[in-house]
Amino acid sequence: MRALETIAESLRLGSVHPTTVLNTLIEAENEGGLGAVRQIERHLSVSVGALRDRQHPHSHLAQAWLGATRAYLVTQAERRQAV
Repeated sequence: MRALETIAESLRLGSVHPTTVLNTLIEAENEGGLGAVRQIERHLSVSVGALRDRQHPHSHLAQAWLGATRAYLVTQAERRQAV
């Protein structure tokens, strides 16, 4: 999944632009539906704890990705209910 590669690269670099985060989530949804975005959320949920345990210097960025992914899922669910 290309989205996971983007996330991993941002964690290596230690930064990511907000537009990149949104575009990555949109691309994941376009490629695999909301199920793909949920898969990213589950992967990040596990990864955040592991990165914290290892005291990774960019674990805060993984937490930011997780928060953005969850916000994206909530927003998409609300949009689908409104229709």
